[in-house]
Amino acid sequence: MNVLVNVILVVQMLAAVGMIGLVLVQHGKGADMGAAFGSGGAGSLFGASGSANFLSRSTAVLATIFFAATLALAYFGNARPASSNSVLESAAVAPVAPAAPASAAASAPAAAASGAAQIPTK
Repeated sequence: MNVLVNVILVVQMLAAVGMIGLVLVQHGKGADMGAAFGSGGAGSLFGASGSANFLSRSTAVLATIFFAATLALAYFGNARPASSNSVLESAAVAPVAPAAPASAAASAPAAAASGAAQIPTK
């Protein structure tokens, strides 16, 4: 399952980078107004309006792939088994108490070593 999560993560990153590139290549809505008054060429490789349709559809496809990969990663992130050998989970299960000096440990009672004995009561 770890390989599947890595493949989904790579697909998500490629879709994100592709979306960033496509958004940067696209023209804004105000860019066509300048071409209508004669500043700049209106023709392109895809025709007058063909590039906008192709680029916007490609962006929509990559956005769909990105969101699907994000949902899949969220699902697999929550579907991990209980013993995932995570450092954070093992630290939460078994907290480590600070070591006391040998002379203080011999004279202090056993109840004072726990954290509950150090909390003042009313």
